[in-house]
Amino acid sequence: MPLLPPQPLHDWHLTPGEAVALQKRLAPRVERSDRIAPVRHIAGVDIGFEDSGATTRAAAVVLKWREAGPPFEVIEQVVYREPTRMPYIPGLLSFRETPAALGACARLETTPELVMVDGQGLAHPRRLGVASHLGLWLDVPTVGVAKSRLCGRHAEVGETRGDSVWLEDKGERIGTVLRSRTRVKPLYVSPGHRISQAAALEWVKRCLYRTKLPEPTRQADRLASRRDGPGRR
Repeated sequence: MPLLPPQPLHDWHLTPGEAVALQKRLAPRVERSDRIAPVRHIAGVDIGFEDSGATTRAAAVVLKWREAGPPFEVIEQVVYREPTRMPYIPGLLSFRETPAALGACARLETTPELVMVDGQGLAHPRRLGVASHLGLWLDVPTVGVAKSRLCGRHAEVGETRGDSVWLEDKGERIGTVLRSRTRVKPLYVSPGHRISQAAALEWVKRCLYRTKLPEPTRQADRLASRRDGPGRR
């Protein structure tokens, strides 16, 4: 069945100031403990842009979870495009990216129990990155897997695959810096919604295979980069 919001969370026609105020109101609603059904399917979501930013392109891929680990079977994939709703504004990327991500998820025929998003979760100045925003909209467990740091500080990470340190901001642990491949730039893993710091990190580790990215977001990134890939508006 489609992955649809239980009910609309808010309107998307917002000024930047209204968006910031909304982030502050929504952030306390993010659940930071585990509320996850037994995982049978994991989705990866990645967002990109076309037409010089005028079109937002969201890719969603569903993989069948297997305890033995990757490689996982891809059972469904969708690319969805719509006009971009907000210009690029640092700290407000979820208002630019989430609408298309919702459109892609709504077109899935399989409901995943866990969603990994290429972007931030709690590791955001107002604790509401795209993974948290999407998780609140869909009321599903989400994990943010980002390639770069948006905020916070951390110690040096060991060079070996699996090494990790806390990412902290203003005295709060907001995520984990994970070396997903030896001597390769680390990932920034943070809970999105309905998942703990420990579980978010553990699921990302379980999904690592031969590349830097966990398989769900790797597959979504791969699909999103194919401009001629499968898609529905």
